[in-house]
Amino acid sequence: MARLPLHYGKAPRWLTVRMHRLAREMVTIIIDEYGTAELLTRISDPFWFQALGCVLGYDWHSSGVTTVVTGVLKNAIVPEEHGVAVCGGKGKVSRQTPSEIEIVGEKFGFSGNRINALQYSSRMSAKVDNAAIQAGYQLYHHAFFVSEDCEWAVVQQGMCPEDRTARRYHWLSKGVKSFVVEPHNAIVGDARRQVVLDMTAKQSEECRKTSVDIVKENPKKIMRMVVTARPRFQKSLQEWLPRTPNSSLKESPIGFLSMPSNINWKALQEVYEFQPSNYEELLGHKGIGPATVRGLALIAELIYGDKPSWKDPVKYSFAYGGKDGVPYPVNRQAMDEPIQMLRQAIQEAKVGDKEKMSSLERLRQFVPADSPH
Repeated sequence: MARLPLHYGKAPRWLTVRMHRLAREMVTIIIDEYGTAELLTRISDPFWFQALGCVLGYDWHSSGVTTVVTGVLKNAIVPEEHGVAVCGGKGKVSRQTPSEIEIVGEKFGFSGNRINALQYSSRMSAKVDNAAIQAGYQLYHHAFFVSEDCEWAVVQQGMCPEDRTARRYHWLSKGVKSFVVEPHNAIVGDARRQVVLDMTAKQSEECRKTSVDIVKENPKKIMRMVVTARPRFQKSLQEWLPRTPNSSLKESPIGFLSMPSNINWKALQEVYEFQPSNYEELLGHKGIGPATVRGLALIAELIYGDKPSWKDPVKYSFAYGGKDGVPYPVNRQAMDEPIQMLRQAIQEAKVGDKEKMSSLERLRQFVPADSPH
């Protein structure tokens, strides 16, 4: 665990150029030695991902590690050469993910069904982190990594507008048994929050089932449920929500958890006509957003007694910052040397000199742990 301060600024061009070069050599070696599946596994590891940001000379702080490192990898990874592609990115670029997946899928020779499945995985991972888990974070970055073997990983990030903290979500396809039951490889953020609606928790299973049962009812009946639940919600708020010792109603950060008045009734009518068979089909329906998910969860508990999980699913904790020469300025020469060394090793390995790669590994064993080299 590390608590790190927030800084501002952006990486200078001389640094990003070197980051692209070094990332390309590192990715090439990882794929040559271990394969594309191992690269995706490492990308989905929050500590490895953070360490990569350090090695690339960018930062050991900041939410910017997420956006810059994924951006660098998108530039450094060549699908035709590496057998991996990076789709999406920050802000408006994230909305281009489906079309980019289609382009990459055609390059890799995927069938239309496989491309559709990958687009669905991208959409559902974003929908889960934006609506099924409600901790006050709004997604603004979505990067989808896909290999020629049709395996994928997701690194996406949300920002809390109230305290300007970020939370990063890591996914890995081989670990996803269900999109709505604890699908993450890791969730990292600044700290655990007291009250978080987590509809992906195993403890929320009955609440998920009841939510599906509710939407199968005529929306007019759901409206009556909301009217019935709201007075009870207001009367029993302190007793209903999880409490912390010695906390008062005014002190608890629960404003965004109140019964929503902006439930998407049009979407609920469409879902009613669709009659979903499970919670994933309900969540994946267009128009079902955070307010509707929350409203159904509160009805499920207040009327039917099926409680959702209010435990924050974040698994690792660290804050974020910037790129201002902390802990020390980037040594450009020291960064250029390993780039050239790795590039030379790759070229020689390509012509059959695997012994050079083995020598580098053996040499590493003799370098003192405290050596700056």
